[in-house]
Amino acid sequence: MDEKITYDTFFARSFSRSEQKKLGYGAFIGCLLIALSFCLVFMPYSSPPQSIRLGTSVPKRMNLVCKSEKRSDYCEINGEDVRIDAKSSTVFIVASSQQSIRDLEDNNTSLLIGPYSRKEDQIAMKSVRKWLLKPVMESNVTPHCSQTHSVPAILFSLGGYSGNNYHDFTDIIIPLYSTARIFNGEVKFVVTNSNPWWINKFRNLVQKLSNYEVIDIDNEENIHCFTSVVVGLKRAPQELSIDPSKSSYSMKDFRQFLRSAYSLNKVRAIKIVDEDDDDDDGKTRPRLLIVARNRTRAFRNTDEIVGMARNLGYEVGVAEADGNIQRFAEIVNSCDVMMGVHGAGLTNMVFLPENAVLIQVIPFGGVEWPARAAFGEPSKDMNIRYLDYKIKAEESSLIEQYPADHEVFKNPLSISKQGWLTFKAVYLDKQDVNLDINRFKITLLKALELLHQ
Repeated sequence: MDEKITYDTFFARSFSRSEQKKLGYGAFIGCLLIALSFCLVFMPYSSPPQSIRLGTSVPKRMNLVCKSEKRSDYCEINGEDVRIDAKSSTVFIVASSQQSIRDLEDNNTSLLIGPYSRKEDQIAMKSVRKWLLKPVMESNVTPHCSQTHSVPAILFSLGGYSGNNYHDFTDIIIPLYSTARIFNGEVKFVVTNSNPWWINKFRNLVQKLSNYEVIDIDNEENIHCFTSVVVGLKRAPQELSIDPSKSSYSMKDFRQFLRSAYSLNKVRAIKIVDEDDDDDDGKTRPRLLIVARNRTRAFRNTDEIVGMARNLGYEVGVAEADGNIQRFAEIVNSCDVMMGVHGAGLTNMVFLPENAVLIQVIPFGGVEWPARAAFGEPSKDMNIRYLDYKIKAEESSLIEQYPADHEVFKNPLSISKQGWLTFKAVYLDKQDVNLDINRFKITLLKALELLHQ
């Protein structure tokens, strides 16, 4: 099946059309040269102020450093008088010296930034509040401080695709960890587009990263003042990952952080050791978790999968991810192998022990490349062994809805060209999975082989 089909879901809409098609041709190179020629300049908030050129300190003596990464833009402001005014969506940076004033006179700059880690996705960014970073020369031209804080702050958004478990981790939680961990809890989270239910859902992680209550800045009348502020989050270009070359931390550190936050005891998956004794009664069986889905892309023959896996020597459990992160994290962490159909539920791989095995069942429709980018590639840095199983048309419920010679089977690319909504409706919303037990058995045997290593 052609892997170049445009696949624009919540799990892969971050990949541009050129990325999805893996073009890497002249159009991509041309766009890259254009981007470099403009030096990643931001659109100015208003005229006459100029936009800050990201990747440099502007002005240098103000300790204001802004960087543009593939997925996010962020600014670090250190040792200055920083005032956050929710009414005007402005972060005022007051010059602290005569030299800073001269710098400002030479660099009359301002910057508009959306503090969410998927800047290239226009749909996601529509729900992200933009903030103006505005350097000023005198404090008397800025709002007076209502509340002064003695610790740094991180300003970030819970807009975008928050609420989807995959994006909660790849767009917010992992970037927040990368940005905040260095403060060792002595930092305050200033949240825009705040969702109380999100804070409550991930309270263990929020409280592990910050010793203070979250500030819902959108509902604040007060002017909050700090000496150091980070606007935006640092994020690696890949999904569910941390770039150790640009961070003090790694995905190994993050997964250890998760185990600590949720009191997860299992550090490593079981290592199966062959014994001469044929009596298996005293042996510990590897544990297999089948991640269930009840709405779309559900397994039609779960009981058959469970029976076959038990015959192979697995201890098997079936569970569906929900809003109770603690409960599901404990379930996942207790297992050695986790399997499920492509979807947000597989994000819980972050709770698997070291050397565990993830099996991703890829639906029919030519979505291999984005599916592997979403979960296969990130598994490497998590020290998780990865297998996938691509279903055939005969294993898809689509055969009950369309004749065998339909374009849905013959040419998924043509369905993709009809637009995202059509593609999603056919291959994601209307498709369930009826695994060929004999064919899938080979994948479960491979997982057992990996647990022997």
